[in-house]
Amino acid sequence: MDGVPPSDGPVVLDYPLAGSFRARNSPARRVPSHGTHLMGTTYAIDFIPVDARGRSAPWRWRAALSTEPPEDFIGFGASVLSPSAGTVVIAHDGEHDHEARRSQPALLAYLAAQPRRIAAGPGAIAGNHVVVALGEGGPFVLVAHLRKGSVGVAVGEQVAAAQPIGECGNSGNSTQPHVHVQVTDSIDWPRSRGIPLAFATAQGFELPAESEIVRVPPRP
Repeated sequence: MDGVPPSDGPVVLDYPLAGSFRARNSPARRVPSHGTHLMGTTYAIDFIPVDARGRSAPWRWRAALSTEPPEDFIGFGASVLSPSAGTVVIAHDGEHDHEARRSQPALLAYLAAQPRRIAAGPGAIAGNHVVVALGEGGPFVLVAHLRKGSVGVAVGEQVAAAQPIGECGNSGNSTQPHVHVQVTDSIDWPRSRGIPLAFATAQGFELPAESEIVRVPPRP
Protein backbone atom coordinates (compact mmCIF):
# COMPACT_ATOMS: atom_id res chain seq x y z
CA MET A 1 0.00 0.00 0.00
CA ASP A 2 1.07 3.61 -0.51
CA GLY A 3 -0.45 4.36 2.88
CA VAL A 4 -1.77 7.83 2.06
CA PRO A 5 -5.20 8.15 3.68
CA PRO A 6 -8.31 9.92 2.51
CA SER A 7 -8.61 13.30 4.23
CA ASP A 8 -11.10 11.97 6.76
CA GLY A 9 -9.85 8.40 7.18
CA PRO A 10 -7.02 6.41 8.73
CA VAL A 11 -3.61 5.77 7.23
CA VAL A 12 -4.05 2.35 5.61
CA LEU A 13 -1.07 0.05 5.93
CA ASP A 14 -0.08 -3.51 5.10
CA TYR A 15 0.40 -5.87 8.02
CA PRO A 16 4.05 -6.02 9.13
CA LEU A 17 4.02 -9.80 9.61
CA ALA A 18 2.89 -12.93 7.78
CA GLY A 19 1.43 -15.99 9.47
CA SER A 20 -0.68 -15.84 12.64
CA PHE A 21 -0.40 -13.06 15.20
CA ARG A 22 -2.52 -11.65 18.00
CA ALA A 23 -3.46 -7.98 18.26
CA ARG A 24 -2.76 -6.33 21.61
CA ASN A 25 -3.30 -2.77 22.83
CA SER A 26 -5.59 -2.20 19.88
CA PRO A 27 -7.09 1.26 19.34
CA ALA A 28 -10.27 -0.63 18.44
CA ARG A 29 -10.59 -1.25 22.19
CA ARG A 30 -9.61 2.15 23.55
CA VAL A 31 -7.85 5.41 22.69
CA PRO A 32 -5.14 6.10 23.67
CA SER A 33 -4.44 2.45 22.94
CA HIS A 34 -1.38 2.17 25.20
CA GLY A 35 -2.86 4.36 27.93
CA THR A 36 -0.88 7.45 26.93
CA HIS A 37 -0.36 9.96 24.13
CA LEU A 38 3.38 10.02 24.89
CA MET A 39 5.67 9.81 21.83
CA GLY A 40 2.71 9.65 19.44
CA THR A 41 1.42 6.29 20.71
CA THR A 42 -2.25 7.35 20.70
CA TYR A 43 -3.34 4.86 18.00
CA ALA A 44 -0.45 2.37 18.20
CA ILE A 45 -1.06 -1.37 17.98
CA ASP A 46 1.01 -4.44 18.89
CA PHE A 47 1.18 -7.77 17.05
CA ILE A 48 2.41 -10.93 18.82
CA PRO A 49 3.17 -13.95 16.59
CA VAL A 50 1.39 -17.09 17.81
CA ASP A 51 1.17 -20.79 16.99
CA ALA A 52 -1.87 -22.78 15.86
CA ARG A 53 -3.12 -22.84 19.47
CA GLY A 54 -2.81 -19.07 19.85
CA ARG A 55 0.27 -19.27 22.09
CA SER A 56 3.25 -16.95 21.77
CA ALA A 57 5.38 -19.61 23.50
CA PRO A 58 4.82 -22.91 25.32
CA TRP A 59 3.72 -22.48 28.94
CA ARG A 60 6.48 -23.72 31.23
CA TRP A 61 7.30 -23.08 34.89
CA ARG A 62 9.37 -20.01 34.03
CA ALA A 63 6.34 -18.43 32.38
CA ALA A 64 4.56 -18.44 35.75
CA LEU A 65 7.45 -17.62 38.06
CA SER A 66 10.35 -15.95 36.28
CA THR A 67 11.69 -14.50 33.05
CA GLU A 68 12.06 -16.45 29.79
CA PRO A 69 14.62 -16.43 26.96
CA PRO A 70 13.21 -14.53 23.96
CA GLU A 71 14.40 -17.37 21.73
CA ASP A 72 11.65 -19.57 23.23
CA PHE A 73 8.96 -17.45 21.57
CA ILE A 74 7.31 -18.21 18.22
CA GLY A 75 7.88 -14.70 16.90
CA PHE A 76 11.52 -14.18 17.80
CA GLY A 77 13.40 -13.76 14.54
CA ALA A 78 10.27 -13.65 12.35
CA SER A 79 10.62 -11.46 9.27
CA VAL A 80 9.17 -7.98 9.73
CA LEU A 81 7.88 -6.21 6.63
CA SER A 82 7.53 -2.54 5.81
CA PRO A 83 3.87 -1.58 6.27
CA SER A 84 4.05 0.88 3.38
CA ALA A 85 6.16 2.24 0.58
CA GLY A 86 8.19 5.28 1.50
CA THR A 87 11.57 6.62 2.58
CA VAL A 88 13.45 5.38 5.64
CA VAL A 89 14.11 8.33 7.95
CA ILE A 90 15.22 6.39 11.06
CA ALA A 91 16.98 3.00 11.22
CA HIS A 92 18.10 2.35 14.80
CA ASP A 93 19.87 -0.86 15.83
CA GLY A 94 22.14 -1.99 18.66
CA GLU A 95 19.65 -2.33 21.54
CA HIS A 96 19.81 -5.73 23.23
CA ASP A 97 16.96 -8.25 23.29
CA HIS A 98 16.16 -8.77 26.95
CA GLU A 99 14.45 -11.61 28.76
CA ALA A 100 10.69 -11.97 28.19
CA ARG A 101 8.27 -11.53 31.08
CA ARG A 102 4.87 -13.22 31.36
CA SER A 103 4.85 -13.88 35.11
CA GLN A 104 3.32 -11.36 37.51
CA PRO A 105 6.49 -11.02 39.66
CA ALA A 106 8.63 -10.34 36.59
CA LEU A 107 6.09 -7.91 35.14
CA LEU A 108 5.85 -5.91 38.37
CA ALA A 109 9.61 -5.49 38.53
CA TYR A 110 9.65 -4.44 34.88
CA LEU A 111 6.89 -1.85 35.33
CA ALA A 112 8.77 -0.32 38.23
CA ALA A 113 11.60 0.56 35.84
CA GLN A 114 9.33 2.25 33.29
CA PRO A 115 10.17 5.85 34.29
CA ARG A 116 13.87 5.10 33.79
CA ARG A 117 13.26 3.79 30.27
CA ILE A 118 11.18 6.83 29.34
CA ALA A 119 13.92 9.15 30.58
CA ALA A 120 16.51 7.24 28.54
CA GLY A 121 14.83 8.22 25.26
CA PRO A 122 13.40 6.59 22.12
CA GLY A 123 15.92 3.74 21.90
CA ALA A 124 15.01 2.52 25.38
CA ILE A 125 11.30 2.62 24.51
CA ALA A 126 11.15 1.56 20.84
CA GLY A 127 14.26 -0.60 20.97
CA ASN A 128 15.62 -1.35 17.52
CA HIS A 129 13.25 0.38 15.14
CA VAL A 130 12.60 1.70 11.65
CA VAL A 131 10.59 4.77 10.66
CA VAL A 132 9.26 5.14 7.12
CA ALA A 133 8.05 8.51 5.84
CA LEU A 134 5.09 8.15 3.50
CA GLY A 135 5.69 11.60 2.03
CA GLU A 136 8.23 14.38 2.33
CA GLY A 137 6.48 15.80 5.39
CA GLY A 138 4.99 12.58 6.67
CA PRO A 139 2.99 10.90 7.96
CA PHE A 140 5.58 8.62 9.58
CA VAL A 141 5.22 4.90 10.31
CA LEU A 142 7.21 3.50 13.24
CA VAL A 143 7.93 -0.25 13.43
CA ALA A 144 9.50 -1.07 16.79
CA HIS A 145 11.06 -3.80 19.01
CA LEU A 146 13.14 -5.39 16.27
CA ARG A 147 15.79 -8.02 16.95
CA LYS A 148 19.27 -6.72 17.60
CA GLY A 149 21.40 -6.83 14.46
CA SER A 150 18.43 -7.45 12.17
CA VAL A 151 17.67 -3.96 10.84
CA GLY A 152 18.30 -4.31 7.12
CA VAL A 153 17.55 -0.85 5.76
CA ALA A 154 19.33 2.50 5.98
CA VAL A 155 18.29 6.12 6.32
CA GLY A 156 17.46 7.57 2.91
CA GLU A 157 16.58 4.19 1.39
CA GLN A 158 13.37 3.86 -0.59
CA VAL A 159 11.39 0.83 0.54
CA ALA A 160 8.43 -0.96 -0.99
CA ALA A 161 5.41 -2.17 0.92
CA ALA A 162 6.01 -5.68 2.33
CA GLN A 163 9.78 -5.38 1.87
CA PRO A 164 11.68 -7.06 4.74
CA ILE A 165 13.17 -4.44 7.05
CA GLY A 166 14.20 -6.50 10.08
CA GLU A 167 13.18 -9.30 12.41
CA CYS A 168 10.82 -9.49 15.36
CA GLY A 169 12.67 -9.07 18.63
CA ASN A 170 12.30 -8.12 22.27
CA SER A 171 14.23 -4.86 22.43
CA GLY A 172 13.11 -1.67 24.13
CA ASN A 173 9.91 -1.46 26.16
CA SER A 174 8.75 -5.00 25.39
CA THR A 175 7.67 -7.83 27.66
CA GLN A 176 7.71 -10.50 24.94
CA PRO A 177 8.71 -10.61 21.26
CA HIS A 178 6.25 -8.59 19.20
CA VAL A 179 5.98 -5.81 16.64
CA HIS A 180 4.68 -2.36 17.54
CA VAL A 181 3.26 -0.13 14.78
CA GLN A 182 2.17 3.49 15.02
CA VAL A 183 1.66 6.46 12.71
CA THR A 184 2.57 10.00 13.69
CA ASP A 185 2.66 13.49 12.22
CA SER A 186 6.29 14.02 13.26
CA ILE A 187 9.45 12.26 14.42
CA ASP A 188 10.06 14.95 17.01
CA TRP A 189 8.85 12.39 19.54
CA PRO A 190 8.12 14.67 22.52
CA ARG A 191 5.82 16.74 20.28
CA SER A 192 4.53 14.11 17.85
CA ARG A 193 0.85 13.32 17.62
CA GLY A 194 -0.61 9.94 16.79
CA ILE A 195 -2.67 9.41 13.62
CA PRO A 196 -5.37 6.71 13.23
CA LEU A 197 -4.31 3.64 11.29
CA ALA A 198 -5.87 0.57 9.70
CA PHE A 199 -4.70 -2.42 7.67
CA ALA A 200 -5.50 -3.34 4.09
CA THR A 201 -7.75 -6.28 3.23
CA ALA A 202 -9.20 -7.58 -0.01
CA GLN A 203 -12.44 -5.81 0.90
CA GLY A 204 -10.89 -2.50 1.97
CA PHE A 205 -9.34 -2.09 5.39
CA GLU A 206 -9.75 -3.22 8.99
CA LEU A 207 -8.59 -2.56 12.52
CA PRO A 208 -8.21 -5.79 14.53
CA ALA A 209 -10.09 -6.07 17.81
CA GLU A 210 -8.26 -6.57 21.10
CA SER A 211 -6.83 -10.13 21.30
CA GLU A 212 -8.07 -10.96 17.78
CA ILE A 213 -5.84 -13.40 15.92
CA VAL A 214 -5.00 -12.18 12.44
CA ARG A 215 -3.87 -14.64 9.77
CA VAL A 216 -1.93 -13.32 6.80
CA PRO A 217 -0.65 -15.75 4.14
CA PRO A 218 2.98 -15.37 3.11
CA ARG A 219 3.49 -13.31 -0.02
CA PRO A 220 4.50 -15.28 -3.12
